[in-house]
Order: sequence, then structure tokens, then C-alpha cells
Amino acid sequence: MRQSVRKKNSTTPYLSILLPLYNEEENIKLQYNEIVKAADGLKVAYEIIFVDDGSTDRSFEVLSSIAKKDRRVKLIQFRRNFGQTAAMAAGIDHARGDILVFMDADLQNDPNDIGRLLEKIEEGYDVVSGWRKNRKDNFFIRTIPSRIANRLIARVSGVRLHDLGCSLKAYRGEVIRQVRLYGEMHRFIPVHASWVGASITEISVNHNPRRYGKSKYGIVRTFKVILDLFTVKFMGSFATKPIYVFGGAGIVLFAAGMLSGTAVILMKLLLRHSMIRNPLLLLTVMFIILSAMFIMLGLLAEISIRTYHESQSMPPYRVKKTINID
Repeated sequence: MRQSVRKKNSTTPYLSILLPLYNEEENIKLQYNEIVKAADGLKVAYEIIFVDDGSTDRSFEVLSSIAKKDRRVKLIQFRRNFGQTAAMAAGIDHARGDILVFMDADLQNDPNDIGRLLEKIEEGYDVVSGWRKNRKDNFFIRTIPSRIANRLIARVSGVRLHDLGCSLKAYRGEVIRQVRLYGEMHRFIPVHASWVGASITEISVNHNPRRYGKSKYGIVRTFKVILDLFTVKFMGSFATKPIYVFGGAGIVLFAAGMLSGTAVILMKLLLRHSMIRNPLLLLTVMFIILSAMFIMLGLLAEISIRTYHESQSMPPYRVKKTINID
């Protein structure tokens, strides 16, 4: 997907590389070494932020030993597992970078692709999304469900990316910091960014097979994506005007009630049918009651949405400990 881009200043940016993780003790050190090797070659100042999403293995111990030797490594440890979206939100909140790059900590994303992402950012794009063109995952359990989910998201959201599920993405700081993340909405960050006018593109990136540990994803994720799409569509199209959805449904139901009621009256006058025994009478009453309920629900949604937009200071996570975080 390509949108119009604008040229930015050519000053050297500060880079934040963010890695949410959960039970990846065998991969962490290898991933860190690869990132440092790739980032040092970019000749930019950078930080690496690991967000430990309540791991139950030795992940935080391994991270702590790395952070003691390298002040560029910053750690955030959650009190429990809050999910990938919360971990990404924590990384954004604590990142100092002008450009934020997200990637997984399971060695499947290639740090050498970071430079290519930055090149696209320098061209003027606000969001650069990775596309795992040649995936090294189980075809039936992960690849097929992912393709289905991506096509659904593209169709509903209008953001035409091949691989929204790829964690390897780069964002301009001023864009990603305008996006509020809740629930399991990390898959839809480019969609949220498009709502604030971000220019988006994608590039093909390397994808490696998992060496150690187990994948945290499965075919169930596809069904979660479908449910999340309802939220995304609603928030994208009607977040500031929910009365249009519920009120519109109320008007349609009221019109159906009026038609049904008119049919009952005509049947009484012209065909001498009993109104009391006519099932259309019950249908009329039901439609009118439902229409009133939907309109009232729309008014309540209007009140709730105003509260939502005015009270966004509560983060969706709880931090237990940090290291090297100012």
C-alpha cells in the first residue's frame, strides 16, 4: 500500500527498538546480539526496550544481565501477563525515539531489515509495515488463517496491507504517540495510524523459522481478529457519532413497526380480520419498543464516547520493575 508522502528534515533521528516478549529466555541473548550488530551499522543513536509481559521463565533474569552491561538496553517488567497490546503501549510510553521500530523477540524477525524500514521513513512515510512474503510458519495453522485475517482487515478498514500481523514495523514517534492501544488492538496499529492521517507503505522483509520455544499464536487468533474487526469498524467510522448507528437502526425498526401497524389496520378495515389475533400486531409493538431502545442506546453511547475521549490517562498495564528507564 502506498499513500502520498511528505519530505521530512534530514537530521539524524534517535531510534527506539521495542520488543514485547513472553517466555523467550532462549532467544533473548541471540536476538539482542543480532539487533546490536544491525543497529551499530546504521550509524544512529538508539535504545532497545524489552517489555517482559509477565514471563514465568528466566526471561527477565537474562534481560537484567544484558542491561547491566549495556545502558542502551532498557527493561520494563509487568506484574502479570497483560498481552502484547499492553506491552507495546508500555514501550511507546517509555520510548524516547523519533522513530519507533517494533519487532518480536523470537528471532523470526530479521534486525537487518531495520535499515530498510528507516530508508522508507526517510522517504517521508509515517508508517512502514513489514510483509513476510515468504513465511516460515506452519502453512495450515498460521499462514492460511493469517491470510484470511489480513484480507478481512483490508476489506473492512480500507488499509491495503498484505501482512498486518507482522510485528516488524516502523513508525514516526509523533504518529504512533497519537494512537491509544487497548484490548488486543496491536494488529490494527496501522489502521489506527491511518485515522490520524498517517502515510503508510510496506516492504517485504525476511522471516526466519522459530528456533527455540513455542509460538504464542494459533488458529484461534483468526476468530479474535474477526471480533476485533467489529470494534475497529465501529471506532473508525462511528467513534464520534455512535447515535448514527443505533439511532439509524432505531429509525429502521420504527419504520418497520409503522408498516406492520398499517397492515394490521388495513386488514381490519378491508378484510375484517381480528386485530387481537393478528400476529402482525405483536410484531408492530415489538418493532416500536426495539426502536425506542436502540435510540436510547445511541444516546447512552454518545455520553460514553465523550467520556472515552476525555479520560485516557489510565494505561492498560501495571509495571512491576524497570531498568535503565529515566
